[in-house]
Amino acid sequence: MNEKTVLAMRHSAEHVLHHVMEKLYPGLKAAMGPATEDGFYFDFDPSTRFARSGQAHKISEADFPKIEKVMAEIIKKDLPIVRKEISVSQARKLFTSNQYKLEWLEGIEKRKGKPIVYWVGQDFVDLCAGPHVSSTGKIGSFKLLSIAGAYWHGDEKNKMLVRIYGTAFPTQAELDDYIKRSEEAKKRDHRIIGQNLNLFVFSDLVGKGLPLFTEKGSIIRREMERFIVDEEIKRGYHHVYTPDLAKVDLFRKSGHFPYYKDTMYPIMKIDEEELILRPMTCPHHFQLYLSRPHSYRELPIRYAELAKQFRYEKSGELTGLMRVRCFCLADAHIIARKDQAVNEINSVLDLIEFAATAFGLEKGSDYRYQLSLGDKSDDNKKYYKDDKAWDFAENVLREVLKKRKAPSFEATGEAAFYGPKIDIQMKNVSGQENTAFTVQYDFVMPKRFNLTYTDSDGKDKEAIVIHRSSIGAIERMMAFLIEKYAGAFPVWLAPVQAIVVPIAERHVRYAQSQKSKVKSQNIRIEIDERNETMQKKIKEAEEQKIPYILIVGDREEKENTISVRGRGKKNLGTMKPEEFIKRIKSEIEEKRQI
Repeated sequence: MNEKTVLAMRHSAEHVLHHVMEKLYPGLKAAMGPATEDGFYFDFDPSTRFARSGQAHKISEADFPKIEKVMAEIIKKDLPIVRKEISVSQARKLFTSNQYKLEWLEGIEKRKGKPIVYWVGQDFVDLCAGPHVSSTGKIGSFKLLSIAGAYWHGDEKNKMLVRIYGTAFPTQAELDDYIKRSEEAKKRDHRIIGQNLNLFVFSDLVGKGLPLFTEKGSIIRREMERFIVDEEIKRGYHHVYTPDLAKVDLFRKSGHFPYYKDTMYPIMKIDEEELILRPMTCPHHFQLYLSRPHSYRELPIRYAELAKQFRYEKSGELTGLMRVRCFCLADAHIIARKDQAVNEINSVLDLIEFAATAFGLEKGSDYRYQLSLGDKSDDNKKYYKDDKAWDFAENVLREVLKKRKAPSFEATGEAAFYGPKIDIQMKNVSGQENTAFTVQYDFVMPKRFNLTYTDSDGKDKEAIVIHRSSIGAIERMMAFLIEKYAGAFPVWLAPVQAIVVPIAERHVRYAQSQKSKVKSQNIRIEIDERNETMQKKIKEAEEQKIPYILIVGDREEKENTISVRGRGKKNLGTMKPEEFIKRIKSEIEEKRQI
């Protein structure tokens, strides 16, 4: 069954949920609810006082069996789902007591649109653009999944609503498979694992969406950062530092301010200047380029930076490390001649694939490429008007992907305002895709900033810019890796790479000597000297997902050895310390997956 049909099924299931909630709780105010990539949800106003009791009912997951039973009855009746286009005044009469629907109608009226409603049978109607299946009997197998709070329009200034999540699939087998995968995803939730392994925390006093990394979490970050900076320098990037804020004029000149001002932080007036926290780094890097003239012989010039960036995300959209308000981007801007574009884009993709492999990510399985194109029919002036330049840039990216035979697909209307891009779509443990980072072809910024070079004929020529990120935002990539490995990181990324467990108190001194020997080789090792049983120490080390447990007792001390236990209860036998050091150093240097 194709994606459109499944989407229509889920959208229809969401309408049935809405219908049932109104039947069970007369007077309940329903807000809105779309179908999503893997299900549907609907938001209800929990402050509603229901007609029967005059009291508000606290809706919880305990109500799901009752709600699902009535939903199943409606689906079994195979009621027709009928689309009708009506006038705004007719729609206002239908939804006269629902302020949420009336607000949607105001928007439709401003856009001079026509309201569309869908009837389920003769008793239920809702404002909706569709699509839907033709009758409730075609909805398939469904299940309500969870309940959560959600602000109206995702804005914390608005009322908190109750959101009910559910899903629907063509068959029960597909639904069962989805539920199984969802349970596995819950076990791998980076927010829970991050807390259990003490990697990062959030503080209401610091602010929403602003993570604080513990010592252990900082080790993982530092390893990621060192790896990518060293690799980029090897590949000819100039790593630089630029300020985290700038004059607003810089972003007005780049054109970012009109497009991103709603997600930028407020302007700060300092002395005679207006400053703002930066949401992107490219204008800063252009100023480095413009600090002196350049010859064609110098190009390409590749500026790279681990750049702090700041974007206002609505509180309802913040998700652990996946979506934050302050993040560190492995950012770069390549200023090149037009004839160098293909080689540079290929080199960028080589770097991305190299880094992904080092992190244990597989192309086609963990990630794929999306060619994000402009939309010539767009009438909102989102895209810079230059059809010839757009066609050229899009074809460059398309041909690169074709020649690489990379797993990819195209998406119209997803380009940046200054040019098309290749988005790296990362798949999470639930099977959902998120844009992790991008490679962008930019023919607009060189015009706005006069990015030129002196060509072989002595004349000034306009350069092109390739924006790229090698591993994306460190925070988001870290979240992906936590979930991929369920916290059991490869040795090179593990915050603690080995732990020494003395069997008894008399073995502590020998354990300390072994720890010192291993630590001298720059291996992250700890010792558990607590007055606890060996079994308890081993169990807790396993729970912390430490790659190696080194057990020492009478025999090991006598023979100057260590008993090595690999993560996952793997007994690797007795080794000389030097043998273990050689083994673990090899795994770290090769970034081996275990």
